[in-house]
Amino acid sequence: MKAIFHDTYGAFDLLRVREIAQPIVADDEVLVRVHAAGVHIGDCFGVHGTPLPMRMVSGLLRPKYGVPGFDLAGRVEAVGKRVTRFAPGDAVFGVSNGSCAELAIAKQSTLAHKPERLTFEQAAVIPTSALAALHGLRDCGKVQPGSKVLINGASGGIGTFAIQIARSLGAEVTGVCSTANLEMVRRIGADHVIDYTREDFTRGVARYDVILDNVENRSLAECRRALTPRGTLILNSGTGARGFAMLVRLLAPLVISPFVRHNLRRFLSTPSHQDLAVLAGLVEAGKLSPVIDRRFPLHETAAALRYVEAGHARGKVAIDVDKCLA
Repeated sequence: MKAIFHDTYGAFDLLRVREIAQPIVADDEVLVRVHAAGVHIGDCFGVHGTPLPMRMVSGLLRPKYGVPGFDLAGRVEAVGKRVTRFAPGDAVFGVSNGSCAELAIAKQSTLAHKPERLTFEQAAVIPTSALAALHGLRDCGKVQPGSKVLINGASGGIGTFAIQIARSLGAEVTGVCSTANLEMVRRIGADHVIDYTREDFTRGVARYDVILDNVENRSLAECRRALTPRGTLILNSGTGARGFAMLVRLLAPLVISPFVRHNLRRFLSTPSHQDLAVLAGLVEAGKLSPVIDRRFPLHETAAALRYVEAGHARGKVAIDVDKCLA
């Protein structure tokens, strides 16, 4: 089968379209013929092999599988004998290993049926980013109807989903983004928008019950100024720091939180069939719609990852696998 492949960790230039062996389906796995893949910053880390903790999953000295990509949408090609939720021909979306390929393997627990109203490209960009937004707001932030929620980095992959999910939970939502993205953030559901080039949300008069910070360009003390007395600051784990500085930024909120009145939280987002079904339900109800900035054919996956890593994508980036395989 055709796939994007890299033998070693390093620059995106290592990625090439190659013929590799078709993966073998285990008893609890699903073989998916991939129509589209979604890429995010985690895929960039996987190709580079940094930060080093990534290698505990991807392979210590070299990539274990060598095909980038986690998020996908496509049709079931075959199923293992213990798979009960899916059958060959079903349209699905979810999380796999190596989605930038003609075929990919996924656990049935990390797939759901694709919403009928979405294209394969639209469905492929949902899983990791939308699940992070859902887990951050619903589970970590405990957002309730009437909560005042601020999304910092509202125009990015997680941010565009977070705006819509917060609204679906009944919150009053403020989005922070650049001037160029204000209208888009309003269009997807933000009640209020803040242009960070003109206004610092940490110095405003508004106070928020929950802040989801996808950017981490403000200190903890600055962000806490914008919280209500018992508010929650949720820090998305992606930071621009490296080495020891990154370790400090990751751990500092957890160390400080017990000693302050605010809740300072980080979270891990794990894909599940149940929560993918929740997202599909929001899509079918018209409450969630992916924003796709750019689409790349499979052979331009390296360019897609460069664009994601640059950090200026408006919403999500999709890989059209079908274009390369036609």
